[in-house]
Amino acid sequence: MNLLDFIYIPLALVTAPLWARKGRSGWRERFGWVAALPAKVAGRRRVLVHAVSVGEVAALRHLVPLLTPHAEVVISVTTDTGLARARELFGAHSSCHVVRYPLDFSWSVARFLGAVAPDAVALVELELWPNFIRACTERGVPVCVINGRLSARSFRGYRRARRFLATTFGRLAFAAVQDEAYAGRFEFMGVDPLRCFLTGSMKWDSARIEPAAEVEGREELARELGIDRGLPLIVAGSTGPGEEALLRDVVASLAPGVQLLCAPRKPERFDEAAAAMEPCVRRTRGGAPRADAAGQDRFLLDTIGELRQAYALADVVVVGRSFGDQFGSDPIEPVAIGRATVIGPATSDFTSVVKTLRDAGALRQVTRETLGRELAELLARPEVREQMAVSGAAAIRREQGASQRHAELLLELAGVSRPPGREGAGLGQGLGAVGVERTFEKPTN
Repeated sequence: MNLLDFIYIPLALVTAPLWARKGRSGWRERFGWVAALPAKVAGRRRVLVHAVSVGEVAALRHLVPLLTPHAEVVISVTTDTGLARARELFGAHSSCHVVRYPLDFSWSVARFLGAVAPDAVALVELELWPNFIRACTERGVPVCVINGRLSARSFRGYRRARRFLATTFGRLAFAAVQDEAYAGRFEFMGVDPLRCFLTGSMKWDSARIEPAAEVEGREELARELGIDRGLPLIVAGSTGPGEEALLRDVVASLAPGVQLLCAPRKPERFDEAAAAMEPCVRRTRGGAPRADAAGQDRFLLDTIGELRQAYALADVVVVGRSFGDQFGSDPIEPVAIGRATVIGPATSDFTSVVKTLRDAGALRQVTRETLGRELAELLARPEVREQMAVSGAAAIRREQGASQRHAELLLELAGVSRPPGREGAGLGQGLGAVGVERTFEKPTN
C-alpha cells in the first residue's frame, strides 16, 4: 500500500452509499481480477486502450480496426453501459479483448496490469489515475492520451490539484489532443510541450454521413408514433431539465401545425419530460394515437437507440442540454444526416465541435430568447436548410482523419516496426509529423 491508498480507502467508505444506489456491477473486476486473456503471440505487441464510458467507446469505432492488423488490442472500460457497448462493437474480434478497468488502489492496478501485460497504454480523452500511471511507468509501459480533451469546467478542478497531479501528467509519453485550448491546459498541467500535439477529434470519424431519407427505420418510427409526415417537425435531442417546457412554449408560438418530438438525454427523466409536454404521445405506450387525440402534435421518445431515426424525420433539430446549466451535447450526428441544426449557448463540453460547425455555416447557436425566431426562419426557408446540410457534410469531411493519426502514434509507441503510413519513422519524427507547431500560452480558464 502507498499514501494514495490511505486516501482512497476512507473516500471509498464515504461514497459507498452512492455506489450502492447506482447499482454498479463487476466488483471483482474493479479490484483487478481480470478473466484470463489468451497468451501473447510471440512478436506481436499488445495495446491497452482505456475508454471510460459509452461516448469514449463510440469514438474507438474507427481506431480499433486500424490497430488490430498490427497489434493485439485490449479495451478497458469503467462503466457498465460502456462495457456492454464495447463488447457489442469489438467482443467478437479475435484480436480484440474487452475488460473492466480497475479502481486505482495499488493492489488492484498491479493485479490488472499483471493479467493484461500491455506493451503500451492509451487513455481516451483523459482519465489519468496516479497509481495506474505510476505502476505503468515502473513496469516500463509507456502511457499516452489520445483524443485528449480537458474542458474549461474540468480544468478548474484539475488546476487546483496541479501540484499533486503535475508528476502524473509529466509521465505521459505524449498527449494527442483535439484542439489548441486543450493543448494549453494539458501543458499547464505538466505535459512537456514537445510531446503535446494537435490531432483532432475522433468523433468526426464516427460521423456517418448519409441522406436522412436513407436512415433505416425512420418511417417506421413516424408511423408507430403517429407523426404527420405532411406537417413540419422539430426534433429536440438529448434534452435536459427545463428544456422540454421551453420547447413546448416556443413551438406553441410558431405557426399552427408544427410538431415537436423531444428525446431526453437520461431515462430517469422520461416521466418528468412527459409531464412537461402533457398532453403528448409517448413512444413506449405503443401504437399510433387516435385521429382525434389531444396532444397529437407532441411526441416523447422515451426509448434508447432511436434518436438517429428521430433526427432523420426532422425539418429542424434542436440539440439539448444547452439552454440551462448543463454543458451541451454533441451536434455532429444530426448535421451528418443533413438536418438543419440549432444549439443553445451552454456548450462548454463541445466548444471546438460547435465552433467548427458554426463557422462553417452548418449550425446555428442561439439563445432562449432567439430560439423561436431562428426556428421560424428555418422552417420557412428550405433553401437555407439545404445549404446548411451541404456545409455540414463538407465540414465533417474536412475534420476527419484523427483515428488514423492516433493509430500511427500508438503503434509507434507500442514498438510496432512498420505502422501504416509512418514506415521507418522514429517516435519523435512520427509525433512531429502529425503535430501542429504552437506557441504555449498559460490558460486563464
